[in-house]
Amino acid sequence: MSNSRPRSRRDPGGGAGAAGRDELVSRSLQSAEHCLGVQDFGTAYAHYLLVLSLAPELKDEVKETFQYTLFRWAEELDALNRIQDLLGCYEQALELFPDDEVICNSMGEHLFRMGFRDEAAGYFHKAVKLNPDFSDAKENFYRVANWLVERWHFIMLNDTKRNTIYNAAIQKAVRLGSKSVLDIGAGTGILSMFAKKAGAHSVYACELSKTMYELACDVMAANKMEAGIKLLHMKSLDIEIPKHIPERVSLVVTETVDAGLFGEGIVESLIHAWEHLLLQPKTKGESGNCEKYGKVIPASAVVFGMAVECAEIRRHHRVGIKDIAGIHLPTNVKFQSLAYSSVDTEETTEPYTTEKMNQVPGGYLALTECFKIMTVDFNNLQELKSLATKKPDKIGIPVIKEGTLDAIMVWFVLQLDDEHSLSTSPSEETCWEQAVYPVQDLADYGIKPGDHVMMEVSCQDCYLRIQSISVLGLECEMDVAKSFTQNKDLLSLGNEAELCSALANLQTSKPDAVEQTCVLESTEIALLNNIPYHEGFKMAMRKVLSSLTPEKPCQTIDTHCQNNETSSGTGQSNTVQSILEPFYVLDVSEGFSILPIIAGTLGHVKPYSSVEKDQHRIALDLISEANHFPKETLEFWLRHVEDESAMLQRPKSDKLWSIIILDVIEPSGLIQQEIMEKAAISRCLLQSGGKIFPQYVLMFGLLVESQTLLEENAVQGAERTLGLNIAPFINQFQVPIRVFLDLSSLPCIPLSKPVELLRLDLMTPYLNTSNREVKVHICKSGRVTAVPFWYHMYLDEEIWLDTSSEASHWKQAAVVLDNPIQVEMGEELVLSVQHHKSNVSITVKQ
Repeated sequence: MSNSRPRSRRDPGGGAGAAGRDELVSRSLQSAEHCLGVQDFGTAYAHYLLVLSLAPELKDEVKETFQYTLFRWAEELDALNRIQDLLGCYEQALELFPDDEVICNSMGEHLFRMGFRDEAAGYFHKAVKLNPDFSDAKENFYRVANWLVERWHFIMLNDTKRNTIYNAAIQKAVRLGSKSVLDIGAGTGILSMFAKKAGAHSVYACELSKTMYELACDVMAANKMEAGIKLLHMKSLDIEIPKHIPERVSLVVTETVDAGLFGEGIVESLIHAWEHLLLQPKTKGESGNCEKYGKVIPASAVVFGMAVECAEIRRHHRVGIKDIAGIHLPTNVKFQSLAYSSVDTEETTEPYTTEKMNQVPGGYLALTECFKIMTVDFNNLQELKSLATKKPDKIGIPVIKEGTLDAIMVWFVLQLDDEHSLSTSPSEETCWEQAVYPVQDLADYGIKPGDHVMMEVSCQDCYLRIQSISVLGLECEMDVAKSFTQNKDLLSLGNEAELCSALANLQTSKPDAVEQTCVLESTEIALLNNIPYHEGFKMAMRKVLSSLTPEKPCQTIDTHCQNNETSSGTGQSNTVQSILEPFYVLDVSEGFSILPIIAGTLGHVKPYSSVEKDQHRIALDLISEANHFPKETLEFWLRHVEDESAMLQRPKSDKLWSIIILDVIEPSGLIQQEIMEKAAISRCLLQSGGKIFPQYVLMFGLLVESQTLLEENAVQGAERTLGLNIAPFINQFQVPIRVFLDLSSLPCIPLSKPVELLRLDLMTPYLNTSNREVKVHICKSGRVTAVPFWYHMYLDEEIWLDTSSEASHWKQAAVVLDNPIQVEMGEELVLSVQHHKSNVSITVKQ
């Protein structure tokens, strides 16, 4: 502000003032540098602000040091939870450097961690626009884009059949007199624009997501309908008349339905709409102009189900083995998948998972006929209100085929009106997935014709719930009938042996045995079922530990027969073992892992687990106890670490690790963030001869033609949206990497053989290359639309794990090309593979 003051009479030319300013700037710079030296980042930041406000010409000179100071001070403010101060510092920095992509990206990262995804996306997007080659910002934008604009938006907008049928139903309603329309959950605004094009006089639309609301504003302007459609950034439950819309409407259009029909809140929003926003419905037999009455599109829905056998669902939702690499899983530890466990919790989480069942690896087998679960009339307020309070319906379905009962698969038919309908059945060509209710807690999952699958169906918390699934066998029905007549005879027999046997069968565990339910993600259950994974780690760990004790090979502890009290001779071996330091093994892989327990069987080992959840720790303790581990063998590392962000530390101040297990690949198929940085720290914490697992990773890929991947990644032109200009706007949020793929069942045509794309070496970093060009030979003519990729994880030179194998708990990922490339058999394409930090990008050169 001093520059705005009048000049002093003693300094008419301003020379002394300029000199004073220069002196102040010089002193402030010296003070800033001193503060940096003693790590007083807050004071250093204040000095740099003063310098740049007085001498903006120094911006380029101090830019990098200023950035460093800002980021370190922001970390301290974040740790102190001084959020307002942190955001204020970034706002000041961006006033000084408005076009600095690094500061924009860092601001976005802080906002994302705080949960402000919309705002974070804006900063990431700006950073990418400022520097399209800034890989950190690109990865952040892609990550947040998946949150803000979910991939199903692209799939649904590409579904021409769905768009055509909705358009026809809306046109018919408007033609019959429904001239005022409210679109609930507008998304891109496509249904609102259908209504406006059909001739509706008044069209309103509401959308809660800030990103989707802004996107819809742009879309409506591009289609010259912004004046004819009033777009509200709010939930429909908050709309008031006349505050937001002038009067009740004659038509509500919505597609706020998920794979389980009710999961996006359609029941609650329509109850509110009928009570506050819609005109009264037309009663049966009543005639008159539709403009005087209210109605909803869709009018109704019929929900269907089918009991199925599906090995892929089974291995992701049921632990099907009792012994993992020599570790016995006790009966008092009960593993449950997240979808199943939500039945018994107060949390409003989806009680189902979703799958594209016609693309599930290995397919599925229908064990019952298709059966009707329920019908719901969206134009009947009383019926909608009764859904949440209605007692569960009990359903019994006859079995038609012998097999293993793995899940109840659910889909629905959406009746838009009496003429137009959409089905989400797996037998239909549809953009929809199906809802899958995994079956758990049965004594026997085998069923056969003559049995009945029993279940209870309800709509608690506005979720379709299918629970209490059981099997009523033919012989069981006969036994129930007989039990009344035979009861007295059984008692009179008084057969003591039979009675004791029956009691023994009832008592499955000790009266005082601790039981623990362990709720796991589906990928964690699939990991437990992954036998090659655990066997591979056991062999590799044994080899490393044996190499560290060459004079006495590492021996596996017999966990079933171990008895610490029975030692023969003088007990010399026990004395020697107690004197020797154990081998320290750290497992920092994410989620539930029994690798530390497996490590504990391989000799004098002190294993550490990094699991976070209490129920997971209890489960691991119970598994250790059941396998006769001495108490305190297994330790939980987070109890020893003060700062969870500094997970990689020495086991003790004077000790080093023998083995560190890192999580290199995410279940999604991507490389874990910052894995190479973690590997660099880990190498410094290993004893001589110690190893990181995996030691290195090879990335493989191939060229494919896949229309499915194109349609899941971007809207394919205006034809798909019936001439409406939507694609350029939503495609700003397309992400070039598609994750959670099942390559074995992906609809695609391979155009090349697999090739090695990249080597990530965690033990020997000089073998890594940051840029690589790979020649790929074309073995079939077609259009290259994507490059799917997967990994071979080498625990050592002989033991490796394939993330694309049938038993793998990992999924695969793919780079989807913006512009498909036509190729002919015999040609060669060059893939440019770039590795920056933990990010990998693949581009195709012709």
